[in-house]
Amino acid sequence: MHAMKRMLLLIVISLGFSTPNIFATPATMRLDYYHSGKVGQETFSLDRIVVEPLPWPGDPGKNVDDSNLGNYFFEVDDTASGRTLYSRAFNSIYGEWITTDEAKSMDRTFSESLRFPAPTVPVHVLLKSRSAGESGFHEVWSVDINPHDKFIDTSRPPSPGPLLKIQQSGDSITKVDLLVLGDGYTAAERAKFEQDAHRFADMLFSTSPFREHRNDFNVWGLCPPADESGISRPSTGVHRRNPLGTTYDTFDTERYILTTNNRALRDVASYAPYEFIEILVNDQTYGGGGIFNLYATVAIDSEWAGYVGVHEFGHHFAALADEYYTSPVAYTPASQKSEPWEPNVTALLNPGKLKWRDLVAPGTPLPTPWRKDEFESYERDIQKQRRQLRAANRPESEMNNLFRHEAQREETLLKSDQYSGTVGAFEGADYEAHGYYRPEENCIMFTRYAQFCAVCRRAIERIIAMYAS
Repeated sequence: MHAMKRMLLLIVISLGFSTPNIFATPATMRLDYYHSGKVGQETFSLDRIVVEPLPWPGDPGKNVDDSNLGNYFFEVDDTASGRTLYSRAFNSIYGEWITTDEAKSMDRTFSESLRFPAPTVPVHVLLKSRSAGESGFHEVWSVDINPHDKFIDTSRPPSPGPLLKIQQSGDSITKVDLLVLGDGYTAAERAKFEQDAHRFADMLFSTSPFREHRNDFNVWGLCPPADESGISRPSTGVHRRNPLGTTYDTFDTERYILTTNNRALRDVASYAPYEFIEILVNDQTYGGGGIFNLYATVAIDSEWAGYVGVHEFGHHFAALADEYYTSPVAYTPASQKSEPWEPNVTALLNPGKLKWRDLVAPGTPLPTPWRKDEFESYERDIQKQRRQLRAANRPESEMNNLFRHEAQREETLLKSDQYSGTVGAFEGADYEAHGYYRPEENCIMFTRYAQFCAVCRRAIERIIAMYAS
């Protein structure tokens, strides 16, 4: 055994994580639970604790998360000593749903999961939440786990099929493990999924800073066969029972693709080493979604899959906020401005303490002027046309034409200002026209532009460093 492997093994043993034999890495434990409630009411309840089929893929020297990202955060603490053995920040579908109007009047329940290296000693799993305007987290729920409990489920779920090796750059311990899942592919479309998975990887790694860090990633693929091709789109009367449960029209937003079938997703994914998940849906209608440390989705046959796939992966991978504010969303705006925790948006409450101040060139005004009125006037007309096309259920080619014209006009408008291409604080971000600011005039998190801004690139590299070595 190499010296490095020996050192990592000693670290694992000292932290109290399980080692099936002296040469093995820890197993992967998963705590599935239910997250329920509505505005003003929130409850959690245990579903099951399972041991997944594959070993833990992560670096045991990077078990503690100090990023201060996310709306939620969990810790796995040694019960005897109180020492934190593992921690991670994340967002959830519940956390997005609770900001919708629906959450004001009805209860809903969502399945969620916490994954961590399987311990050999009793542990206390602590879940924390961050309320709007809070800089830190507060406890909302906890569970005690005895790793020798007879009710911990060690059975294997049904296999989703062969594991596709898209790119293997090295040992999982030293790499970011990205799992590409397919949904809405029939058994006869397996070859199409393999082509689509490679195509998505090429899209992602053609974009900086992923391009420069391609060798820091392993990329795997799994595609459980569907009975029918495609996924659900309720706004057009289409419903499918596809294996992962992905669907358009999440939160009644026609382009938003998510799945709430967390149990099925986790059981399928457990057959690959992974830290991040991209779900390719076998459809051509524009759409996708992304939630920090949960998963991202994209309609892979859309003309805009390259943009949507990378944009949504930015949410999932690095907790990047949406910088756009003219497109319709399901969320209700906050009643009071507060500093967002996301790395690429700010309320600019104190310009002298701007979170990306070190990237702002001397002499750049804060806020930074741009052709905001002209942009908004144009976008109002685009959004009107977009609503009309969807309401009339027009062919996707007409929507693509509209988006092409929009992208051309946006790029022309946003590259000709005095401060175009520089870092500042440009008003209009986080779904709000006023009071929130983005780092650069244009970015893939703002429009269908092809690149991340400097602040987003730095945020992505920070997450890569949390996993790769």
